[in-house]
Amino acid sequence: MLTREGARKMLQAALELEVDDFLGRARYQRTNEYRGYRNGHLPERTIGVGMGAVDVSLPRVSDVPPEVSADGFHSDIVSRYQRRSRTQGRLLARLYLEGLASGDFEPVFRALVGETAALSPSSILKLKEDWQQEYEAWKKRPLRGRYVYLYADGFYLKAGADQDKTAVLVVLGVDELGHKELLAMERGYRESTASWSEVLRSLKERGLEEAPLLAIGDGALGLWAALDEVFPTTRHQRCWNHRRLNVLDKLPKRLHAEVRKQLGALTEAPTRQECERLRDGLCTWLRARGQGRAAACLQSDWEDFVALYDFPEEHWVHLRTTNPIESIFSGVRLRTNATKRLRVPENALYLVFKLVLRLSLNWRGINAPNQLRLLLAGHQFQDGQLVLEDARASTLPQAVGA
Repeated sequence: MLTREGARKMLQAALELEVDDFLGRARYQRTNEYRGYRNGHLPERTIGVGMGAVDVSLPRVSDVPPEVSADGFHSDIVSRYQRRSRTQGRLLARLYLEGLASGDFEPVFRALVGETAALSPSSILKLKEDWQQEYEAWKKRPLRGRYVYLYADGFYLKAGADQDKTAVLVVLGVDELGHKELLAMERGYRESTASWSEVLRSLKERGLEEAPLLAIGDGALGLWAALDEVFPTTRHQRCWNHRRLNVLDKLPKRLHAEVRKQLGALTEAPTRQECERLRDGLCTWLRARGQGRAAACLQSDWEDFVALYDFPEEHWVHLRTTNPIESIFSGVRLRTNATKRLRVPENALYLVFKLVLRLSLNWRGINAPNQLRLLLAGHQFQDGQLVLEDARASTLPQAVGA
Protein backbone atom coordinates (compact mmCIF):
# COMPACT_ATOMS: atom_id res chain seq x y z
CA MET A 1 0.00 0.00 0.00
CA LEU A 2 2.79 2.44 0.92
CA THR A 3 4.66 1.63 -2.29
CA ARG A 4 1.56 2.19 -4.39
CA GLU A 5 0.81 5.52 -2.69
CA GLY A 6 4.39 6.62 -3.25
CA ALA A 7 4.11 5.74 -6.94
CA ARG A 8 0.87 7.72 -7.18
CA LYS A 9 2.42 10.83 -5.62
CA MET A 10 5.48 10.64 -7.85
CA LEU A 11 3.39 10.29 -10.99
CA GLN A 12 1.06 13.12 -9.96
CA ALA A 13 4.03 15.37 -9.20
CA ALA A 14 5.59 14.58 -12.57
CA LEU A 15 2.35 15.54 -14.33
CA GLU A 16 2.23 18.86 -12.47
CA LEU A 17 5.86 19.61 -13.36
CA GLU A 18 5.10 18.79 -16.99
CA VAL A 19 2.46 21.54 -17.00
CA ASP A 20 4.95 23.96 -15.41
CA ASP A 21 7.42 23.27 -18.23
CA PHE A 22 4.74 23.71 -20.89
CA LEU A 23 3.52 27.04 -19.49
CA GLY A 24 7.01 28.24 -18.63
CA ARG A 25 6.06 29.11 -15.08
CA ALA A 26 5.19 27.50 -11.78
CA ARG A 27 1.78 27.88 -10.19
CA TYR A 28 1.02 31.52 -9.20
CA GLN A 29 4.05 32.81 -11.10
CA ARG A 30 3.84 35.35 -13.92
CA THR A 31 5.87 35.53 -17.12
CA ASN A 32 6.08 37.87 -20.09
CA GLU A 33 5.01 35.15 -22.54
CA TYR A 34 1.42 33.94 -22.37
CA ARG A 35 1.08 30.20 -23.10
CA GLY A 36 -2.33 29.42 -21.59
CA TYR A 37 -3.58 28.86 -18.06
CA ARG A 38 -4.26 26.00 -15.69
CA ASN A 39 -7.86 24.90 -15.69
CA GLY A 40 -8.17 22.29 -12.95
CA HIS A 41 -7.90 18.58 -13.66
CA LEU A 42 -9.58 15.93 -15.71
CA PRO A 43 -11.50 13.20 -13.86
CA GLU A 44 -9.29 10.72 -12.06
CA ARG A 45 -7.93 7.91 -14.20
CA THR A 46 -6.55 4.56 -13.04
CA ILE A 47 -3.09 3.85 -14.46
CA GLY A 48 -1.33 0.52 -14.16
CA VAL A 49 2.22 0.92 -12.87
CA GLY A 50 4.55 -1.99 -12.22
CA MET A 51 2.44 -4.67 -10.56
CA GLY A 52 -0.31 -2.36 -9.30
CA ALA A 53 -2.59 0.53 -10.21
CA VAL A 54 -2.86 4.13 -9.00
CA ASP A 55 -5.43 6.90 -9.47
CA VAL A 56 -4.11 10.18 -10.87
CA SER A 57 -5.73 13.43 -12.04
CA LEU A 58 -4.34 14.80 -15.28
CA PRO A 59 -3.89 18.59 -15.21
CA ARG A 60 -5.86 20.52 -17.80
CA VAL A 61 -4.57 23.61 -19.65
CA SER A 62 -6.94 25.96 -21.48
CA ASP A 63 -6.68 28.88 -23.91
CA VAL A 64 -3.36 27.79 -25.40
CA PRO A 65 -2.35 30.21 -28.20
CA PRO A 66 -2.10 28.53 -31.64
CA GLU A 67 1.50 29.68 -32.04
CA VAL A 68 2.40 27.79 -28.87
CA SER A 69 0.60 24.55 -29.79
CA ALA A 70 -2.04 24.02 -32.44
CA ASP A 71 -3.43 21.01 -30.55
CA GLY A 72 -3.28 22.49 -27.07
CA PHE A 73 -1.61 20.73 -24.18
CA HIS A 74 -1.26 16.93 -24.16
CA SER A 75 0.77 15.06 -21.59
CA ASP A 76 3.73 13.03 -22.78
CA ILE A 77 3.86 11.17 -19.48
CA VAL A 78 0.28 9.85 -19.63
CA SER A 79 -1.06 9.96 -23.16
CA ARG A 80 -4.71 10.19 -24.15
CA TYR A 81 -6.66 7.03 -23.22
CA GLN A 82 -3.55 5.44 -21.66
CA ARG A 83 -4.38 2.94 -18.93
CA ARG A 84 -0.97 1.45 -18.13
CA SER A 85 2.60 2.68 -17.90
CA ARG A 86 5.13 1.66 -20.52
CA THR A 87 6.95 -0.36 -17.90
CA GLN A 88 3.84 -2.36 -17.10
CA GLY A 89 3.19 -2.83 -20.80
CA ARG A 90 6.68 -4.27 -21.27
CA LEU A 91 6.16 -6.51 -18.23
CA LEU A 92 2.90 -7.95 -19.57
CA ALA A 93 4.45 -8.48 -22.99
CA ARG A 94 7.38 -10.30 -21.37
CA LEU A 95 5.00 -12.52 -19.39
CA TYR A 96 3.20 -13.37 -22.62
CA LEU A 97 6.57 -14.15 -24.21
CA GLU A 98 7.46 -16.47 -21.34
CA GLY A 99 4.30 -18.52 -21.80
CA LEU A 100 1.34 -16.92 -20.04
CA ALA A 101 -1.63 -17.18 -22.41
CA SER A 102 -3.36 -13.90 -23.27
CA GLY A 103 -6.65 -15.18 -21.84
CA ASP A 104 -5.01 -15.76 -18.45
CA PHE A 105 -4.11 -12.13 -17.77
CA GLU A 106 -7.65 -11.18 -16.67
CA PRO A 107 -8.03 -13.69 -13.79
CA VAL A 108 -4.38 -13.49 -12.74
CA PHE A 109 -3.77 -9.74 -12.68
CA ARG A 110 -7.13 -8.01 -12.29
CA ALA A 111 -6.77 -7.53 -8.53
CA LEU A 112 -3.25 -6.18 -8.94
CA VAL A 113 -3.68 -3.67 -11.77
CA GLY A 114 -7.15 -2.34 -11.01
CA GLU A 115 -10.64 -2.83 -12.34
CA THR A 116 -10.30 -0.39 -15.24
CA ALA A 117 -6.99 -1.68 -16.62
CA ALA A 118 -7.13 -3.22 -20.09
CA LEU A 119 -6.46 -6.93 -19.65
CA SER A 120 -8.57 -8.50 -22.39
CA PRO A 121 -6.79 -10.87 -24.82
CA SER A 122 -7.00 -8.31 -27.62
CA SER A 123 -5.45 -5.56 -25.47
CA ILE A 124 -2.58 -7.85 -24.44
CA LEU A 125 -1.88 -8.77 -28.06
CA LYS A 126 -1.59 -5.07 -28.93
CA LEU A 127 1.42 -4.91 -26.63
CA LYS A 128 3.34 -6.93 -29.21
CA GLU A 129 3.25 -4.19 -31.85
CA ASP A 130 6.72 -3.07 -30.76
CA TRP A 131 8.01 -6.55 -31.60
CA GLN A 132 7.12 -6.02 -35.25
CA GLN A 133 9.05 -2.75 -35.41
CA GLU A 134 12.02 -4.36 -33.66
CA TYR A 135 11.95 -7.31 -36.06
CA GLU A 136 11.77 -5.12 -39.17
CA ALA A 137 14.75 -3.04 -37.99
CA TRP A 138 16.75 -6.17 -37.12
CA LYS A 139 15.93 -7.78 -40.48
CA LYS A 140 17.43 -4.84 -42.38
CA ARG A 141 20.54 -4.34 -40.27
CA PRO A 142 23.85 -4.57 -42.18
CA LEU A 143 26.14 -7.55 -41.58
CA ARG A 144 29.80 -6.83 -40.97
CA GLY A 145 32.78 -9.09 -40.54
CA ARG A 146 33.30 -12.65 -41.73
CA TYR A 147 31.25 -15.72 -40.88
CA VAL A 148 33.07 -19.05 -41.01
CA TYR A 149 30.20 -21.46 -40.34
CA LEU A 150 26.48 -21.25 -41.04
CA TYR A 151 23.77 -23.34 -39.41
CA ALA A 152 20.53 -23.41 -41.35
CA ASP A 153 17.28 -25.18 -40.58
CA GLY A 154 13.54 -24.65 -40.67
CA PHE A 155 10.64 -25.58 -38.45
CA TYR A 156 6.88 -25.32 -38.64
CA LEU A 157 4.46 -23.43 -36.43
CA LYS A 158 0.74 -23.91 -36.05
CA ALA A 159 -0.18 -20.48 -37.36
CA GLY A 160 -2.98 -19.23 -39.59
CA ALA A 161 -6.23 -21.00 -40.35
CA ASP A 162 -7.03 -24.45 -38.97
CA GLN A 163 -4.65 -27.15 -40.20
CA ASP A 164 -2.28 -24.51 -41.67
CA LYS A 165 1.37 -24.43 -40.75
CA THR A 166 3.91 -21.67 -41.22
CA ALA A 167 7.52 -22.48 -42.09
CA VAL A 168 10.15 -20.39 -40.31
CA LEU A 169 13.62 -20.51 -41.88
CA VAL A 170 16.49 -19.72 -39.51
CA VAL A 171 20.17 -19.05 -40.18
CA LEU A 172 22.74 -18.93 -37.38
CA GLY A 173 26.31 -17.76 -38.07
CA VAL A 174 29.65 -18.27 -36.34
CA ASP A 175 31.89 -15.24 -36.79
CA GLU A 176 35.68 -15.12 -36.93
CA LEU A 177 35.84 -14.77 -33.13
CA GLY A 178 33.76 -17.90 -32.56
CA HIS A 179 30.59 -16.11 -31.47
CA LYS A 180 27.19 -17.37 -32.59
CA GLU A 181 24.76 -14.85 -34.01
CA LEU A 182 21.23 -15.03 -35.37
CA LEU A 183 21.58 -13.81 -38.96
CA ALA A 184 18.20 -14.44 -40.54
CA MET A 185 14.70 -15.52 -39.67
CA GLU A 186 12.06 -15.51 -42.38
CA ARG A 187 8.72 -17.02 -43.18
CA GLY A 188 8.94 -19.33 -46.16
CA TYR A 189 6.80 -21.57 -48.31
CA ARG A 190 7.93 -24.83 -46.82
CA GLU A 191 11.68 -25.43 -46.99
CA SER A 192 11.82 -24.99 -50.75
CA THR A 193 14.81 -23.96 -52.83
CA ALA A 194 13.08 -20.68 -53.70
CA SER A 195 12.44 -19.84 -50.04
CA TRP A 196 15.99 -20.66 -48.95
CA SER A 197 17.45 -18.78 -51.92
CA GLU A 198 15.56 -15.67 -50.88
CA VAL A 199 16.89 -15.93 -47.32
CA LEU A 200 20.49 -16.44 -48.45
CA ARG A 201 20.33 -13.64 -51.00
CA SER A 202 19.09 -11.27 -48.31
CA LEU A 203 22.20 -12.13 -46.27
CA LYS A 204 24.36 -11.34 -49.27
CA GLU A 205 22.62 -8.03 -49.89
CA ARG A 206 23.11 -7.03 -46.24
CA GLY A 207 26.87 -7.53 -46.40
CA LEU A 208 27.63 -11.27 -46.31
CA GLU A 209 29.60 -11.07 -49.56
CA GLU A 210 32.33 -13.58 -48.69
CA ALA A 211 30.94 -17.10 -48.66
CA PRO A 212 31.09 -19.04 -45.37
CA LEU A 213 33.47 -21.98 -45.44
CA LEU A 214 30.96 -24.59 -44.24
CA ALA A 215 27.19 -24.83 -43.87
CA ILE A 216 25.60 -27.30 -41.45
CA GLY A 217 22.05 -28.49 -41.98
CA ASP A 218 19.74 -31.46 -42.20
CA GLY A 219 18.56 -33.34 -45.28
CA ALA A 220 16.31 -30.60 -46.70
CA LEU A 221 17.16 -30.59 -50.40
CA GLY A 222 15.95 -27.00 -50.82
CA LEU A 223 18.71 -25.67 -48.56
CA TRP A 224 21.57 -27.39 -50.38
CA ALA A 225 20.30 -26.39 -53.82
CA ALA A 226 19.97 -22.78 -52.66
CA LEU A 227 23.50 -22.81 -51.19
CA ASP A 228 24.94 -24.07 -54.49
CA GLU A 229 23.19 -21.20 -56.22
CA VAL A 230 23.99 -18.32 -53.83
CA PHE A 231 27.24 -19.49 -52.15
CA PRO A 232 28.65 -22.13 -54.53
CA THR A 233 32.03 -22.37 -52.74
CA THR A 234 30.50 -23.13 -49.34
CA ARG A 235 30.96 -26.77 -48.42
CA HIS A 236 28.15 -28.91 -47.02
CA GLN A 237 28.06 -30.77 -43.71
CA ARG A 238 24.94 -32.82 -43.08
CA CYS A 239 23.67 -33.51 -39.58
CA TRP A 240 24.63 -36.94 -38.26
CA ASN A 241 21.70 -37.01 -35.86
CA HIS A 242 19.26 -36.78 -38.77
CA ARG A 243 21.12 -39.49 -40.69
CA ARG A 244 21.04 -41.77 -37.65
CA LEU A 245 17.26 -41.35 -37.38
CA ASN A 246 16.80 -41.92 -41.10
CA VAL A 247 18.74 -45.19 -41.00
CA LEU A 248 16.91 -46.46 -37.90
CA ASP A 249 13.59 -45.58 -39.50
CA LYS A 250 14.27 -48.20 -42.18
CA LEU A 251 15.04 -50.99 -39.72
CA PRO A 252 12.92 -53.28 -37.53
CA LYS A 253 13.07 -52.38 -33.86
CA ARG A 254 14.91 -55.58 -32.97
CA LEU A 255 18.01 -54.21 -34.76
CA HIS A 256 17.88 -50.69 -33.37
CA ALA A 257 20.12 -51.22 -30.33
CA GLU A 258 22.98 -52.80 -32.27
CA VAL A 259 22.81 -50.38 -35.21
CA ARG A 260 22.58 -47.37 -32.89
CA LYS A 261 25.77 -48.55 -31.19
CA GLN A 262 27.62 -49.00 -34.49
CA LEU A 263 26.41 -45.65 -35.80
CA GLY A 264 27.69 -43.98 -32.63
CA ALA A 265 31.17 -45.42 -33.17
CA LEU A 266 31.08 -44.41 -36.82
CA THR A 267 30.06 -40.85 -35.99
CA GLU A 268 32.86 -40.46 -33.43
CA ALA A 269 35.59 -41.96 -35.67
CA PRO A 270 38.88 -40.05 -35.27
CA THR A 271 39.78 -40.10 -38.99
CA ARG A 272 37.91 -40.15 -42.26
CA GLN A 273 39.52 -43.47 -43.20
CA GLU A 274 38.33 -45.08 -39.96
CA CYS A 275 34.87 -43.60 -40.42
CA GLU A 276 34.59 -45.11 -43.90
CA ARG A 277 35.93 -48.46 -42.68
CA LEU A 278 33.21 -48.57 -40.03
CA ARG A 279 30.62 -47.49 -42.59
CA ASP A 280 31.56 -50.32 -44.95
CA GLY A 281 31.45 -52.83 -42.10
CA LEU A 282 28.01 -51.68 -41.01
CA CYS A 283 26.67 -51.73 -44.57
CA THR A 284 27.93 -55.31 -45.00
CA TRP A 285 26.30 -56.27 -41.68
CA LEU A 286 22.99 -54.69 -42.73
CA ARG A 287 22.89 -56.31 -46.16
CA ALA A 288 23.63 -59.71 -44.64
CA ARG A 289 20.38 -59.30 -42.71
CA GLY A 290 18.34 -58.17 -45.70
CA GLN A 291 18.41 -54.46 -44.76
CA GLY A 292 19.67 -53.05 -48.05
CA ARG A 293 17.49 -49.93 -47.80
CA ALA A 294 19.14 -48.90 -44.55
CA ALA A 295 22.62 -49.54 -45.99
CA ALA A 296 21.81 -47.43 -49.07
CA CYS A 297 20.52 -44.63 -46.82
CA LEU A 298 23.77 -44.65 -44.84
CA GLN A 299 25.90 -44.38 -47.98
CA SER A 300 23.88 -41.73 -49.84
CA ASP A 301 25.35 -38.21 -50.07
CA TRP A 302 28.37 -39.51 -48.20
CA GLU A 303 30.69 -36.58 -48.99
CA ASP A 304 28.31 -34.22 -47.21
CA PHE A 305 28.79 -36.15 -43.97
CA VAL A 306 32.59 -36.23 -43.81
CA ALA A 307 33.43 -32.62 -44.73
CA LEU A 308 34.13 -31.93 -41.05
CA TYR A 309 37.38 -33.95 -41.25
CA ASP A 310 38.87 -31.03 -43.21
CA PHE A 311 38.24 -28.70 -40.28
CA PRO A 312 39.82 -28.45 -36.80
CA GLU A 313 39.11 -31.40 -34.53
CA GLU A 314 38.11 -29.03 -31.73
CA HIS A 315 35.20 -27.88 -33.89
CA TRP A 316 33.83 -31.34 -34.70
CA VAL A 317 31.51 -31.37 -31.71
CA HIS A 318 29.88 -28.24 -33.18
CA LEU A 319 29.86 -29.46 -36.79
CA ARG A 320 28.55 -33.02 -36.53
CA THR A 321 24.97 -31.96 -35.86
CA THR A 322 22.59 -29.03 -36.11
CA ASN A 323 22.21 -29.06 -32.31
CA PRO A 324 23.08 -25.35 -31.96
CA ILE A 325 20.02 -24.46 -34.00
CA GLU A 326 17.86 -27.39 -32.85
CA SER A 327 18.28 -26.21 -29.25
CA ILE A 328 16.68 -22.93 -30.34
CA PHE A 329 13.70 -24.78 -31.78
CA SER A 330 13.18 -26.80 -28.60
CA GLY A 331 12.90 -23.59 -26.56
CA VAL A 332 10.53 -22.08 -29.10
CA ARG A 333 8.31 -25.17 -29.15
CA LEU A 334 7.92 -25.09 -25.37
CA ARG A 335 6.40 -21.62 -25.69
CA THR A 336 4.35 -22.09 -28.86
CA ASN A 337 2.88 -25.38 -27.63
CA ALA A 338 1.32 -23.42 -24.77
CA THR A 339 -0.42 -21.20 -27.33
CA LYS A 340 -1.68 -24.17 -29.39
CA ARG A 341 -2.36 -22.04 -32.48
CA LEU A 342 -1.44 -18.50 -33.43
CA ARG A 343 -4.07 -17.07 -35.73
CA VAL A 344 -1.87 -14.50 -37.48
CA PRO A 345 1.31 -15.97 -39.07
CA GLU A 346 3.13 -12.62 -38.85
CA ASN A 347 2.51 -12.45 -35.10
CA ALA A 348 3.89 -15.97 -34.79
CA LEU A 349 7.08 -14.84 -36.52
CA TYR A 350 7.50 -11.86 -34.20
CA LEU A 351 6.92 -14.03 -31.14
CA VAL A 352 9.53 -16.56 -32.28
CA PHE A 353 11.97 -13.73 -33.04
CA LYS A 354 11.69 -12.37 -29.51
CA LEU A 355 12.02 -15.86 -28.04
CA VAL A 356 15.20 -16.57 -30.01
CA LEU A 357 16.74 -13.25 -29.01
CA ARG A 358 16.12 -14.15 -25.37
CA LEU A 359 17.57 -17.63 -25.85
CA SER A 360 20.63 -16.19 -27.59
CA LEU A 361 21.81 -14.78 -24.27
CA ASN A 362 22.75 -18.35 -23.27
CA TRP A 363 24.62 -19.32 -26.46
CA ARG A 364 28.25 -20.22 -25.94
CA GLY A 365 31.02 -19.73 -28.45
CA ILE A 366 32.70 -22.61 -30.23
CA ASN A 367 35.81 -24.36 -28.93
CA ALA A 368 39.28 -23.17 -30.00
CA PRO A 369 38.17 -19.98 -31.76
CA ASN A 370 41.82 -19.22 -32.62
CA GLN A 371 41.61 -21.99 -35.23
CA LEU A 372 39.10 -19.92 -37.19
CA ARG A 373 41.81 -17.43 -38.16
CA LEU A 374 43.87 -20.28 -39.63
CA LEU A 375 40.90 -21.41 -41.70
CA LEU A 376 40.25 -17.91 -43.00
CA ALA A 377 43.94 -17.53 -43.85
CA GLY A 378 43.68 -20.58 -46.11
CA HIS A 379 45.48 -23.17 -43.98
CA GLN A 380 44.48 -26.77 -44.62
CA PHE A 381 43.36 -29.39 -42.11
CA GLN A 382 43.31 -33.16 -42.55
CA ASP A 383 41.50 -35.39 -40.08
CA GLY A 384 41.16 -32.37 -37.84
CA GLN A 385 44.87 -31.56 -37.70
CA LEU A 386 46.77 -28.76 -39.39
CA VAL A 387 48.69 -30.36 -42.27
CA LEU A 388 52.46 -30.53 -41.84
CA GLU A 389 53.39 -27.83 -44.35
CA ASP A 390 50.91 -25.39 -42.81
CA ALA A 391 52.04 -26.30 -39.31
CA ARG A 392 55.65 -25.41 -40.19
CA ALA A 393 54.60 -22.17 -41.85
CA SER A 394 52.44 -21.15 -38.89
CA THR A 395 55.33 -21.62 -36.44
CA LEU A 396 57.97 -19.93 -38.60
CA PRO A 397 57.24 -16.32 -37.53
CA GLN A 398 57.40 -17.35 -33.88
CA ALA A 399 60.75 -19.07 -34.42
CA VAL A 400 62.19 -16.02 -36.18
CA GLY A 401 60.91 -13.74 -33.41
CA ALA A 402 62.55 -15.95 -30.84
